[in-house]
Amino acid sequence: MWRMWLIFDPRRALVALFIFLFVLALVIHFILLSTDTYNWLDGPNSAQGAAAAAVATP
Repeated sequence: MWRMWLIFDPRRALVALFIFLFVLALVIHFILLSTDTYNWLDGPNSAQGAAAAAVATP
């Protein structure tokens, strides 16, 4: 394992990892915001969100 860090610079590898994870988190959140069910900014008052909430609650 230690030989891997002789090939890669640890600072550059960790910065690249953190940037990748941050971009991945942003993409996931924007995908969720684009759906009617999981859009927490509009809330359950949207048309399909209210219908999904009505179906989910007995």
